Amino acid sequence: MPQIVPAGVNGMLVRFADKLSEPANRAALAFRAAVETLGWDGVEETSSTLVSTFLRFDPLHLSHDGLRGALATLLKSRDWYAADLPEGRRFWRIPAVFGTDLGPQLRQAAEAAGMTEAAAIKSLSQARVRVQTIGFAPGQPYLGELPEAWNISRQTTLTPRIPEGAIAVAIRQLVLFSRPTPTGWQHVGQTAMQLFRPETEKPFLLRPGDEVQFTETDPDTLDQMRSDPQGGATSEPVT
Repeated sequence: MPQIVPAGVNGMLVRFADKLSEPANRAALAFRAAVETLGWDGVEETSSTLVSTFLRFDPLHLSHDGLRGALATLLKSRDWYAADLPEGRRFWRIPAVFGTDLGPQLRQAAEAAGMTEAAAIKSLSQARVRVQTIGFAPGQPYLGELPEAWNISRQTTLTPRIPEGAIAVAIRQLVLFSRPTPTGWQHVGQTAMQLFRPETEKPFLLRPGDEVQFTETDPDTLDQMRSDPQGGATSEPVT
């Protein structure tokens, strides 16, 4: 690692690890930002996954060998695993209810993590986590990493429906759901955020590299926040 891997006739993947780690995610985010800054002719789109950077390019304008060579040179230019994260990141404080009927699986998730419900809420609300990637559904962030105690498995069966704005936990990550969907992750909390707003200029509310901390609120207050597309969340630049 890292590896440069062709992805079809017009894609190239730069992979920094085989599994998630903080340095690999940092590398993927920083490398994508560097490619965007360079603005190579022929590169039409970039995105980042948990541990990789993907480039879509025009093979009539930029050859596979040419792009591979440029990527290899850029990879050698610095230690990407210790690189600074992209500028323009924001720190979000997001009101959330943990437990109650809005987070119906908090108890079983807490037990799997070896905690009481109160300790689980404290742990989840004190964690400052990074948007590691956007995926699965439009605007849906994967957030991590949580403390080692939260390295709990997904469920063996699916929950038929988890609502928009739900917080779910597994494998040291939180997922904040942008759309109602089935899931194997454990539903521990709820926000009022509208993460995907296709009618706006920037339809994804959160971006990879943003940082998030959940702040406890109560169900009545959360219900009042539903008229706000940001669900009562506030943000400030990460310094």
